[in-house]
Amino acid sequence: MASSFQGWLVFGAAVFLVSVPVFIEAPLVRSLPLLSFVLTGFWIWLSFRLMSNSATYVWGDLLLGFSWSWLAGSIYWGWLRWEPLWHLPVESIGLPFACWALMRNWGKVGNWFYFGSLLGTALTDVYFYLVDLMPYWRQIMRVEPALASPILHSALVQVQTPWGEAWALILGVLLLIAGVLPLIKKQRHWYAFSGAVLSTILVDSLFLLAAIAS
Repeated sequence: MASSFQGWLVFGAAVFLVSVPVFIEAPLVRSLPLLSFVLTGFWIWLSFRLMSNSATYVWGDLLLGFSWSWLAGSIYWGWLRWEPLWHLPVESIGLPFACWALMRNWGKVGNWFYFGSLLGTALTDVYFYLVDLMPYWRQIMRVEPALASPILHSALVQVQTPWGEAWALILGVLLLIAGVLPLIKKQRHWYAFSGAVLSTILVDSLFLLAAIAS
């Protein structure tokens, strides 16, 4: 069990760590993909350093789970971003390790954070498939950011159809349920999972607002 205060600290850190790839890693990996990839080693080193001290163990644990997300983001957005079909397989790169660790009851906070992040990614990708946004994804990845506005507007038209809005509501409710229910258990790893899942809604909403404003 976790104290309520510490649990919410883990929740807040999970939200922050899901946002980091969007606002920090994404621009870095576009210009310096190799540097972003190499930074994964630093995150792993730092996580084990933190885990070597009982006072900071939970933060090292969480950072180790984040390292998998950072590694996947570096690989996909650095070299494979033009093909959306590769997105989810690459994001799942840490799945075997996370499952192995949880079978041994080790690294629960970080691995459940990774699972939450992966679930959010999976449902977002499912939405892109269902609403047929993949062609726009491919187009956006092949043009300069300054030229992406017309493509974003075309994708937005697709989202604003009854089909697009219905699936946004359905998948949003699923994410909300998956993010809120684990909080009842008041355990640190569930706070990490919930923070990662619920922040997906926040990040997706920010992308939608950016598309509307473009």
